[in-house]
Amino acid sequence: MDGYEQLTWVAQGVVPVPIATTLEMDGFDVERGSVTVYLTPDPVKHWNPIGMMHGGVISTLLDTAAACSVHSTLAAGETYTSLDLNVKFLRAVTEESGRLRCVGSVAHRGRRTALAEAHLYDAADRLVAQATSTCMIFS
Repeated sequence: MDGYEQLTWVAQGVVPVPIATTLEMDGFDVERGSVTVYLTPDPVKHWNPIGMMHGGVISTLLDTAAACSVHSTLAAGETYTSLDLNVKFLRAVTEESGRLRCVGSVAHRGRRTALAEAHLYDAADRLVAQATSTCMIFS
């Protein structure tokens, strides 16, 4: 299977993704070159000591959407790994933020590297955070 087909199985719930289970992500949409993940914030599980979503949870959502967008472009037999993740936090995530939507997309796909980006939105469609990621592709 190619990467898109693999992620289609994830979206259908056939193949579990441990980090999605751990964070309780509650939605996964896939297109070739773009993946969207969803999460409803939980103050008991996702909050930091100052009463808002931990930056590591936000970064994980961004990393998942960006990297899986690259995954969706892989040919059968190709693999990849993230080389970096550059995150910008723009707005606090609180209980009032509602369900989050994180949209990843591939900005450039070469033979050995890919550049992806991800944007995290709250329920009011306000941009909460954004990231860029470089991935290395192995044949």
